[in-house]
Formats: sequence, structure tokens, C-alpha cells
Amino acid sequence: MTEHIQPKDAAPQQANTFAPDPNIPLVENIQPKPPKSGGKGRARKAQEEAPAKETKARAPKKESSEKKAKAAGEKAPKGEKASKAEKKAKAPEKKAKAEKSEKTKPAKAAAKAAEKAAAAVQEAVGSLKGGRKGRSSSKTPLRIIPLGGLGEIGKNTTLYECGNDMFLVDAGMAFPDDDMPGVDLVLPDYTYLERNREKLRGIVLTHGHEDHIGGLPYLLKRLNVPVYGTRLTIGLVEGKLKEHGLLNKAKLQVVKPRDVVKMGCMAVEFIHVNHSIPDACAMAIHTPVGVVIQTGDFKVDYTPIEGGVIDLCRFGELGSQGVLALLSDSTNSESPGSTPSERVVGSSFDKLFKSAGGKRIIVATFASNVHRIQQVIDNAVKCGRKVAVSGRSMENVVAKSIELGYLKVDESILVDIDTLNRYTDDQLVIITTGSQGEPMSALTRMARSDHRKVRVTPNDFIIISARPIPGNEKTVGKVVNDLLKLGAEVIYEKMYDVHVSGHACQDEQRLLLSLTQPKFFMPVHGEFKHLRKHSDTAEGMGIPPENIFIQENGDVMELDGTTMKQVGTVPAGRVLVDGLGVGDVGSIVLRDRKHLAEDGLIVVVTTIDSASGQVVSGPDLVSRGFVYVRESEEMMKDAQDVVKWVLERCTDSGTRDWSTIKNRIKDELSDYLYNRTKRSPMILPIIQEV
Repeated sequence: MTEHIQPKDAAPQQANTFAPDPNIPLVENIQPKPPKSGGKGRARKAQEEAPAKETKARAPKKESSEKKAKAAGEKAPKGEKASKAEKKAKAPEKKAKAEKSEKTKPAKAAAKAAEKAAAAVQEAVGSLKGGRKGRSSSKTPLRIIPLGGLGEIGKNTTLYECGNDMFLVDAGMAFPDDDMPGVDLVLPDYTYLERNREKLRGIVLTHGHEDHIGGLPYLLKRLNVPVYGTRLTIGLVEGKLKEHGLLNKAKLQVVKPRDVVKMGCMAVEFIHVNHSIPDACAMAIHTPVGVVIQTGDFKVDYTPIEGGVIDLCRFGELGSQGVLALLSDSTNSESPGSTPSERVVGSSFDKLFKSAGGKRIIVATFASNVHRIQQVIDNAVKCGRKVAVSGRSMENVVAKSIELGYLKVDESILVDIDTLNRYTDDQLVIITTGSQGEPMSALTRMARSDHRKVRVTPNDFIIISARPIPGNEKTVGKVVNDLLKLGAEVIYEKMYDVHVSGHACQDEQRLLLSLTQPKFFMPVHGEFKHLRKHSDTAEGMGIPPENIFIQENGDVMELDGTTMKQVGTVPAGRVLVDGLGVGDVGSIVLRDRKHLAEDGLIVVVTTIDSASGQVVSGPDLVSRGFVYVRESEEMMKDAQDVVKWVLERCTDSGTRDWSTIKNRIKDELSDYLYNRTKRSPMILPIIQEV
């Protein structure tokens, strides 16, 4: 059962600025239905109704006495005067009642509309109703297939399949590892989706971070299905699709917390959670075999900057009704306690901004962390400073957040990065990208002194408001060192509370487990160590070990309402994106790139007469990344002699197959160079025929 319980102090929803697509299934907002009474409840109801019936029965007597009084009043002129005076006195009261009735008309109309919506959604979801115990195993089983996000950070993509219907939760990407030279980003393998394209009903998005929406443009090029998300999430998706030329064809639909989207025989309910970006949601997936909750990225922040506290009430309601399985964020599962509130960073900014004195302030953070950006702007205003934004992704997110109302800022505070020379250092705050030391980010370019508008000086006070993602520690450290060498003062997370996580720690994970009381538990969103630790936490909360599943990408998990088990696998490898190429860079290409990066390249060029097989010119050797030729002339001359010897042997034996000749050149030259240098450069023979 899915019901919408509107909090008494809930803030009104902002107007939806996106026009709904008529081709997309209707989104309903669930309202509560009156509870059904039965047994003792009916008896209690009868007792409550009895006095009302008695009052109604007495009403005619009251009316009769009033008529008698009126008749008596007609005979007595004084009584008539008294009656008129009484009516006159009651006139304001009647007017007030009429006005009150008029005012409540919209609310009554809204309530009726909500009842109709509730009835429609209840009809849609009613047949799916299951719980922690689930439905009969004769029902069509539910399959959960993680295509990314397990055993790794990023690429979060989870498929839900039931009968002839399936949908995706998120379509994320991951950043390349150090052993992927030249690769721009990494996507999940969408092979299974393409093979079952007729079943795919849509994509629901938990929030707008790249590891959850970054794969959308590549997926929608192949499968143009409806996409559902909250206002900011869809706003960020629009920007990505526009870059790829897909915006006009995309079927985007804005939803809000407590909305329910029908996905064939399943229904997806959006539940508000706290995270480091506004408008984040968990998903309650109502299926024929029971309810599955996928948290997305979440934390519990009782003093959030914007958007209200996580909807713990709804998690508790679902838990009391019965939750079959919980898939929960494992990122911070190794961290005890609770994640601090985002307001902690605001307090730190307040102190640091004041301590900066007359210096220019530069703050680097994640472009998507709108709450953090808001606090930087608020503290800049307190200090009487203007704010400039640097970095393309930061500029895009700030512009979209202002447009949709998620950033509250007087636009007179914002100044163009090109106009910095009009202001003194003590009048400026610059918000920039580069908190992870990305090579082409604005902060990294500042550290290298090649930023087109910002030159770092000893009068700069730089705050890196982020924690290095695992694997980025060296690049961030290099940026910090380079900034310090330029004389700037640099504050980072190890020195001051300038960053808090957007992910739940152990106590918050326990709270969600306690509220939802799932029968089965499957940790998601994290490396194996994170999944394992989260599983330990779940076991400590009383979930039997046999009901806890640590899985890998591609595992097909089947739930029939009473059991959960792995029944197979689907393709779930990595698809590498390099420039415009998607999937054309594989393990062999990566191996060659690493080979080139480690030992360099030698190109052998020779020209052979096609008729006689005699060498006409060459061989010539060209070295790149192997040795500096001018300092290794003797070795290169000997290498040339080795190639000549191979060519002579091939001519003498009558070998005319170019592949055979090339392989012999590679083998002999490789052996010689390794014996001489203990290095194995890539050898590329080129034979020209004349």
C-alpha cells in the first residue's frame, strides 16, 4: 500500500516549469485514504455516531419551538422589534461564515482531487500490494540486476524486471582508472537492455550527480525511453542532453517526493532524502511480490540547508507495512557515528572568511554541491564581497540552480570572471572547480599559472572544500603544493572542517534498517570493502546472514516474495568512452597504450622490390619515448644491423609473406633491445613495396 501523508508544516511545492510530455505515463501524487474500520472499530464508530443521531432526532422539536416563538412574536410588536434587532446582530456572524466557506472551497476542491488521485493510484498499485512476507510464489518473480555500482565507485545503474516490464534506477558513469590512458569516462554495458528494449518502460533518477546520470546521453541515443526525476535533476539532465543534441527528442518528466510512477506491473514511489545535492530521492518499488526500497545516495541531516529533513516518516510507514528487500548506500559504511550536518561547513566558512582579512578568497568544491555553493555565497554577502564563478561545469550548475530557485542569490552579487580587475582582492570570492585536482580544472590551471583570468599570488586565501576521492590523493596533493609554492595560503579538509560527506555513516544506516525492517538486504554503491562492512552492520541489526547478499555487477537476483537468490548473470563489463568513440577502446587498445606509455615505440621502415624481394632502401629506425637517438647512436646503429640481418635471411630463404617478415623483425629486434636496455618498446615494422 502506498499512501501520501502530507506533513502539516510542509512547504508548498514550487511551480513545475517543465511541460509534461503527453506520451509519458501519468504521474500520481498519493494522498491518504481514510482507514477502514472493522470488528471493534465498527462498534466504536456506532457509539460515536449515536449522539449525532440523537441530536438530529431532536432537531424538529427545536424547529417547532422556534416557529411558535415566531408566531408569538407576530402578535407582539415588541417581540418583532427584538427579533429584527437579533437578526441585525447576527448578520456579521453570517457574513463571516459565508466568507469562511468561500475561503475553504479551494481546499475542499483540492481534497476531492486528491481523493480521486489516491483512488487512481490505489487502483494501479493495489494489485501489486506485497510486504516483508511477500505474496505467493505463484506470482511473477521480480528480478534485480545491478549493471554498475557494485564493487566500485560510480557507474550506478540498477535494472528491475518483472514479467514483460522493466525499468532502470539511474544511469551513471565512472571516471577512468589510472591504468586507462586516454579514456574519458566509463559506462556500464547496456547489452542486456538493448536485447530487451521492448520491455524497458523508463528510467527513474535518484539525483543529479554524474555517477547517477552521466550515462544517460549514451543510453538515450540507443533507447529513447521516458526519464523521471525531480526538478533539479531533470534540469541538470537537460544540460547534458543539450550538449549531445538529444534534448528535443528526450521524454523528460518532472516529479516530486511522494509521487508514484507506473512502470508496467510495477510502480515507483519517490521519497525525499538528504544528500550533498538538492532534490535527492530514494525509491520505493511496489511489485507483485512485495516492496523493495533502493535508497540512492543519502544521509540524515536534521538541519539541512534546503529541502527539509529526510522523510523518515515514510520509511517507517513502509517498514510497518512490510519491506521485502532494502538496497542501501554503502559509501561510508566504514565510518562510525553519523555524518555531520552541512551547516557545520557554513560555520567554518564564517570563521575562515573573517580570518582572510584583505586577501582574495578562492573556494574549490564539487560543482554539483549546491548547498555548499549557497553557503559560500551567503558568507561572501556577510563580508561584503562579490562572487565570481570559474569552471564550465560550475558555471552551468550555478546558472541552472539560480534559474530553478535552488540558489538564493541577489544577482548583483555575481560578477563575471572577466571583470576581476575592477575589484580589489578584499572585495572578491571566487568559486571554482578542481577540488579533485582534475588536470584541466580551473584550480589546477591556477596552480600551474596558466588560467586565463586568475593569477595566484601570496594575497590569495584558498579553501579546498572537498575530500579527495580514493585515487585522487596524489593529484590533489600536487595542486596544494603548487599553490603553496606560489605563496598562497591553502586550507583543506585535514586542517579544518571545510567538508562533510553526503553519505550516511553507520548510525544512519542502522536507523534506516530499523525503520524499514527488510526481510532481505543487499548493500550497493561501494567497493567490496564497503559492501562487506555494511553487511556486518545489517547482521548486527538482526538480519539473518542467509538473507544478506553481497553481489557483483551483472548478477541476476530473483525474489518471489519468500526467497531471494541468484539465478544467473548478464553482461556487465565496462564500456570505455574516448572522444567520440564509445566502446571502440578495449583491453587490447589499453594494453598497447600502456605499453607505449611504459617503454615507448620504435618504427622500422623498409622498402622492398615486389618482384625480386630485394631491399631497395632502409631499414630506417624511428624512436619515440624509448631513447634519445642522439645519445644512443651506437645502439640504434646496431639495431639497424639486426633488422638488415633479418631481411637478408628472409631474402635468402625466399620468404615473401610480409606478415612473416614483420614478425621476425619484431622478435629479433625485441630480443636485442631487451638484452641491451632491459626495456621492451613497442616495435612497429612498416614494409613498403615498389
